[in-house]
Amino acid sequence: MRSTRERTHPRDARSSLTAPLRAEYRPRTRVDVERTIAAQRHGRNDPTFAATGSLRGGGVVWRASRTPTGVATLALRSAADGTVHAAAWGPGAEWALDQLPALCGALDDPEGFDASRHPSVHEWHRRHPDLRIGRTDLVFDALVSAIMEQKVTGLQAFSAWRSIVTWYGERAPGPTPHPMFAPPDLEGWRHVPSWSWHRAGLEPPQSRTIVEAARRGASIVQAAAGAADGEARDRVFISLRGVGVWTSAETRIRAFGDPDAVSIGDYHLAHQVGYALTGHRTDDDGMLELLEPFAGHRQRVIRLIYAGASLEPRRGPRMHPEDHRDR
Repeated sequence: MRSTRERTHPRDARSSLTAPLRAEYRPRTRVDVERTIAAQRHGRNDPTFAATGSLRGGGVVWRASRTPTGVATLALRSAADGTVHAAAWGPGAEWALDQLPALCGALDDPEGFDASRHPSVHEWHRRHPDLRIGRTDLVFDALVSAIMEQKVTGLQAFSAWRSIVTWYGERAPGPTPHPMFAPPDLEGWRHVPSWSWHRAGLEPPQSRTIVEAARRGASIVQAAAGAADGEARDRVFISLRGVGVWTSAETRIRAFGDPDAVSIGDYHLAHQVGYALTGHRTDDDGMLELLEPFAGHRQRVIRLIYAGASLEPRRGPRMHPEDHRDR
């Protein structure tokens, strides 16, 4: 990554809040950066994410995060030659810029992926050769967002994420297009009051799991980051009461860009994989059988399905949000 850094004089407090560090990332091969980063978004109104137009059309994608060195706001813009121009604000700015290539999929290696094992997969791969799986390296935030999405609709989960992050997170630095927020730190998650979880619409099993995870947060993050492979990371995450294989897989995908993780138990995923690869629905066992020829790259196939396939139309009744709050 070719980078340039701009720092302000430490006595100029006002400038130090607004002047960014800057860097450029030049992928060795063309990458669909917009699609790669958008996979980390938690719904349309995610307070950690904003987009002013399309990256391909000169727009800017904004991301707020809590890095190991503090809160950071990252703004990304793509050039016609594929270069990603980045600016970052806040105490975590340098970490965010150093992590930028990984966020854009630089560590995702498609070596060994044989798309020819299925004609449709081959065609989707031909249409989307620039598809990559990015990673945030922010284990706890990925774990919390996955816990919030357990056994509820996306609408419920995204609403809860938006509420808690806005109420208890930290205002993102820099000239964001609208107020943005970074998630709370471990102590912040641990001390969210019970009535706030209730008000946000999150069910007690999820809120208890998040609080318990926050109590063990530092050791969980360290163990997962040091684990040798996906199976070892599964053992780390599933050691938490209330965390199962679906939550672990989702965490591995978001935090580590795991190209083989499959979210078993997902309400829609098996149906969509079956429909895309056979024209008919299937269950989890059938999905795993269909994906077996792509072992090592099963998440890559799933991403290609959502990027290029005609998804199964929703015919049945929609799953409606359950509201347990007092009226």
